[in-house]
Amino acid sequence: MKKIFLAIVAVAGLTFTACDLDEYNPSAGDASLNGYASWAGLQAYCYSCLSDQLYTASDWMFASEGGTDIWVSKGNGTGSKDLYYYEDMSPSTNATKKLHKQCYSMLTTCNTVINEAENVTIDRDEEAMPILIAETKALRAFYYYILVSNFGPVTLNLESNASVSGVVERRPVRSSEKDIYDQVIKDLTEAIEDLPIEPYQGNKSRFTKKAAKALLARVYAQRAGLGDSKYGDGEKYWTLCRDTAVELINNAAAYGAHLYDDIYDTWADANNRNNKEALLIAAGADPMSGDNSYQYASKNNKLSAYSSASAGSCSHFWNKNHKPSDKGYFYGRHNASSWMPTKYLMYCFDPTWDKRWEATWQYAYGEWSMVQCGWVAYKNGVITITEEMCTIYGIDPSNVGKKISPMADCHGIANTLAGNQYPAKIWKKGTTEETATVENLLDVDDPEWGTRKAYSVPWPVAVDDNRFNLVAVHTDAELQKYKDAKSQFCVFKMEDLYDSNDYPYGGTAQGSEDDKTPHVGNGESSVHLAYPSLTKFNWSYEGVFVGSNLQLKNGDMFIIRMAEVYLLAAEAEQMLGNGGKAADYLNVVRKRAAREGVAESVWKLTDATEDDVLDEYAREFAGEFQRWALLKRHNAFEERLAKYNKRAAASFRPHHYNRPISIDFLQTILNAEEYGDNGYGATAVSGIDGIE
Repeated sequence: MKKIFLAIVAVAGLTFTACDLDEYNPSAGDASLNGYASWAGLQAYCYSCLSDQLYTASDWMFASEGGTDIWVSKGNGTGSKDLYYYEDMSPSTNATKKLHKQCYSMLTTCNTVINEAENVTIDRDEEAMPILIAETKALRAFYYYILVSNFGPVTLNLESNASVSGVVERRPVRSSEKDIYDQVIKDLTEAIEDLPIEPYQGNKSRFTKKAAKALLARVYAQRAGLGDSKYGDGEKYWTLCRDTAVELINNAAAYGAHLYDDIYDTWADANNRNNKEALLIAAGADPMSGDNSYQYASKNNKLSAYSSASAGSCSHFWNKNHKPSDKGYFYGRHNASSWMPTKYLMYCFDPTWDKRWEATWQYAYGEWSMVQCGWVAYKNGVITITEEMCTIYGIDPSNVGKKISPMADCHGIANTLAGNQYPAKIWKKGTTEETATVENLLDVDDPEWGTRKAYSVPWPVAVDDNRFNLVAVHTDAELQKYKDAKSQFCVFKMEDLYDSNDYPYGGTAQGSEDDKTPHVGNGESSVHLAYPSLTKFNWSYEGVFVGSNLQLKNGDMFIIRMAEVYLLAAEAEQMLGNGGKAADYLNVVRKRAAREGVAESVWKLTDATEDDVLDEYAREFAGEFQRWALLKRHNAFEERLAKYNKRAAASFRPHHYNRPISIDFLQTILNAEEYGDNGYGATAVSGIDGIE
């Protein structure tokens, strides 16, 4: 990202002024540019929100995934209850306030870049200008897509100035969702014409033709859902969605698009910085790039901390300073964990055939050492099983006195820009203190491990494996297998992490049963906090760490993947009544997730229902900022929440199909009562009645 960041620095004063001027207002900036260097720097700044905020801070993840059928709050708690459960959601909800502000601040800059392009006369680059204008139109489309899909009818403004005098518009008027989507589609269609196949100047962060094409298919799907519910033209847009997705699929090579044959490769740490399947990314700060862009980049990605469990709460299994929820060079510092998968999401996965189980979730936990660099001796990661542990965690008493050995070993590599790096290797099964030398370490792509990621534990864990302390399973049969073998780790069934209402144990005041602990051992453990952890944002490779700040891991974030294009094609076909054709597209992503040796009849679909499509999205895209929009376009909140997130269902009302308009914005404009807050009670009217 060297050129992007250097360009931003070159025009820092101008760009920050453009952002700050109207950050609360749906209007555009008033910068005047005639030099190419300044204009191109401002254009580069249009990308900044992706990596600085939307895809690295927690707010957009909470807003885009919360309040759905796949996530609940850890321990059924009250934190972020507005986003998990629609309890007390209001125009003051921080995540939606920030989303509204961030998107409009970027639109300010996008409008200025597009409208001022014709005035660039100094050192004008005629070859680059059409590409950069196309990128900016794609970005404007993306930000407006986020706004309209989340907030409904908002203000569409394409002008650099809110008025001829340059005074910021203080009495904005809402535009119809139809008009906003029309503009988004227009911007993307025009952008596709001028965008290159390969990213401009080789910068992987920039829009390309394939990225804009995939985004257009996503936009058509969202517009189709709106057509089904409001405009009566859903079939038209489902057809456009299908045709756009299929065209990209059929001509993938020409677009430079790729779908990995093995799901392990999609999430392999070795493929994170140069992922063939990613169509659009928010690039993580990379100290290994060899230039000085790192010092300007955002280095604040804590998503792994939010989306991982609190396995460290089972304190018997961790030595001092090793707990994931406290401190640890292997897991990172996960003291901010809050996202817990719903029971529905956990049982969407059938690990007997689907490798996405371990590719997506860390379902087995173990200790760690740092033998490679000599910082933490192997013996310091060894846990001796006690009688108390057997009682609390349901471990067979015959294991008292046995040793649980470390699972992983972290290096400690000095890095001038980013501080120490702690990439991990895996200890071979059966390693002991006597054999714990570096020769007994496995690379994550070694066939004996093979999942390509340190946190992706090969399934199933062997009954005699000495490297794990906590292992989650799906079925009674699996549980009994480990019990019969008298395995030395704590094994628990995921169903037992939820009560009869499917609420997580731990919060009786929020509707859980009186029995607040799962049925493991004597019922006094904290196993309910050691649920499987999402691993998509937890990386372990050189260049992803930020020294001693163990909460931060800055890998590349995938905004759009080629797998989504297949699911969009399937979704559109199913909504058009072509269940068999929908199944064909779903089967492509299911096939690359299937275990070797599993019969095709086990995983192959012949006719796909709407639920099949929604379930496949859950398996493939959990945590990837899509679920809320998906349920909205299927008008599925009432039905899906009633089945899979009963606490959210209790508070969900029709106005929740749109997020609340930001109170900060309403307090800035002069016509707040007329503009409305989308029905959340801060204004007398919703502001959307009568807008066609």
